[in-house]
Amino acid sequence: MRIFKFGGASVKDANGVKNVASVLQHEGIENVLVVISAMGKMTNAFEQVADAYFYKKDSLKDFLTNIEDYHKKIITNLFKDGHQIYTKVDFLLGELAGIMATNNSTNYNQVYDQIVGYGELLSTNIVSAYLTDIGVKNKWLDVRDYIKTDANYRDAKVNWKFTQQEIKNNIVVNSLNITQGFLGRCGTETTTLGREGSDFTAGVFAYCLNADSVTIWKDVAGVLNADPRVFTETELLNEISYTEAIEMAFYGASVIHPKTIQPLEQKNIPLFVRSFENLSNKGTCVGKGTKINPEVPCFIVKKNQILISISAKDFSFMVESNISDVFDKLHEHKLKVNLIQNSAISFSVCVDDKYNLFENFYNDLKAKFKIKSYKNVTLYTIRHFDNEAITTIRKKGKSIISQINTETAQLAIQTLPSN
Repeated sequence: MRIFKFGGASVKDANGVKNVASVLQHEGIENVLVVISAMGKMTNAFEQVADAYFYKKDSLKDFLTNIEDYHKKIITNLFKDGHQIYTKVDFLLGELAGIMATNNSTNYNQVYDQIVGYGELLSTNIVSAYLTDIGVKNKWLDVRDYIKTDANYRDAKVNWKFTQQEIKNNIVVNSLNITQGFLGRCGTETTTLGREGSDFTAGVFAYCLNADSVTIWKDVAGVLNADPRVFTETELLNEISYTEAIEMAFYGASVIHPKTIQPLEQKNIPLFVRSFENLSNKGTCVGKGTKINPEVPCFIVKKNQILISISAKDFSFMVESNISDVFDKLHEHKLKVNLIQNSAISFSVCVDDKYNLFENFYNDLKAKFKIKSYKNVTLYTIRHFDNEAITTIRKKGKSIISQINTETAQLAIQTLPSN
C-alpha cells in the first residue's frame, strides 16, 4: 500500500480538489490511503472559533459564518444543486454548533480539539464526494476510529498498541481510502496530534500497514535547502537520509513534521516529497543512505521565539540543581526549548511559547533567579554551514546568542529597526 498526504494548500479551493483527483488518477488509485488536511487556512479559522468561544463571544457567529461560506463556495463550484454533500456540510457544522452549545468544560485545550478537528472532517467529506461524483470509487474513513491516543489535548501521544490493532484489523488495503490527518481519539473525545500533524498521521498508517512508501504532496518541488518565503535563492535536495531529516525536523524544518520520520525509519519505508503542480518532477526522497544530496548549507528559520537568560540571585553556579529547577518549570509550562547555552553563572534558552505560558514561567522563577528575556527573536539554524552562510545570517540583525558545533550553527537574531 502507498500512503499519500495532501496538505491544506492542495485543497484550498475547487481547482485544488480537482487537481487532487488528477494526481490520484495519474499515480494510480489501487492500494492507496490518502490523508488530507483542512482546506487552505481553515485550521487557523477554526482556532479563531475556539478563541472566540472562550474569549470573544460576540465574534463567534462571524467566524462560523466565514467557515460556512468558504466551504459552501468550494462545493458550489464542484457539485450540482441538491447534491448530498450540501446536507453533509450542514450536518457537520450543526454538530459543531451542538458541541459548543452543550459543552461544560473550561479546559481550553480539550475544547480546542473538539472544535478544530472539523476542518479535516469537512475537507475529507468534500474530496471523497467529488471523487465519487467523477467515478473514482473510494471509501471515507473516520481516522478517530483508528488512531487512539492519550488525553494530552493539542499534542496527543499515539497509543501504538491499540492503533495498530484497529488499523490492521479494519483497513481494506486493496481500495482507495480517504481519511483525515491531525486527529485521533481518546475515549469518546477527539484529540489532535499537534499542528502540522497530518504528516505524522501518514507515518502512523504507513508503519501499521507496512506501506511501500509515503508521499507528501506540496506546492514546492520537494525539500528545499531554505524556505523560499524567507530566502530568495534555494536549491532542491534530491536525497536526504532519515537521520538528516530528523535533525532538520528537530530544528524546525516545516516541510516534514518532526514525528513523521521515526516510524518510517523503523521499517525502512521511503518518504517522497513531491509537487502536486508538476507530476514529472521526482522531488525529494528521504530514506536510508545518502546524508544529503547535494551537500549545501540548509537554513531553518523559527520566528517569534523568546530568548531567556537566567542566573542565580546569589551568584551561585548554574549547575545541576539550579538547571534542574529551570527545566522542571520549562516542562510544566510547555515551553519548547530550541537552543541551550550555559556558562558558570548563567543559563540561556530559546523557546517557543505555543501555549502563551511564558509569564507564568517567569513568575514561578523570579523569586530565585534573575531573568532577562528578549521577545520576537528569530532563531536561524544552519545545517552543513560554511562561513558565507553564517555571514548571510549575521546581516539580518543583532546576534544575541550564537552556537556552533561540527555540522550545525544556530544564531538567535533580533531584527534591526529600519532607517
